[in-house]
Amino acid sequence: MVGGGRSQAKYYAKDYHAYLGGDIAPDKAYFDEAIRVSKNQIFFGANHYISKVPYDSSCWIVWDKKNGGTDFADCELAYTSFKSAVRIFRFKWNGMLQEDMKHKEIRLHPNQKPVALYEWILSRYAKPGDQILDTHVGSASSLIACYKNGFDYVGFERDPYYYDLANKRLEDFKSQITIFDLGIERNN
Repeated sequence: MVGGGRSQAKYYAKDYHAYLGGDIAPDKAYFDEAIRVSKNQIFFGANHYISKVPYDSSCWIVWDKKNGGTDFADCELAYTSFKSAVRIFRFKWNGMLQEDMKHKEIRLHPNQKPVALYEWILSRYAKPGDQILDTHVGSASSLIACYKNGFDYVGFERDPYYYDLANKRLEDFKSQITIFDLGIERNN
């Protein structure tokens, strides 16, 4: 934070490690291949490359980051191939401020999304037995959500630096013990 007083405060984005591809959107061939190998798709950041996705969609996902009044984007858009209405997921994601401060996520990647966003997506768009493909894993939030919710997943991250961070984050999460690992059953 820089500034002399409350009304003059400015917030700046964290300086993340540069990553392969940076802010360059995938080309049309990537989207064609993703559509070819999968039954349904959700592509985040779609407002940056919508001309490369060859299909219209009635179902967009709007992630409202609840950070109005800052220099950061108020929301993020995701194109989907699903046939339903536009849906909004509201979850504060503004630097050090997060919706769920009790389970605050350490920010590893400049395009990181909260695990809760992926859990919300899985609960609405995935069915038991689906295998989830994430071609831009970043921080592994999607893979953690899949693991927590019992979905098979395949993930790719082409940047070695972020691959190592994501892999460590996922393995650390998977190594945490839960009450269910102890064989203790819940009383309803």
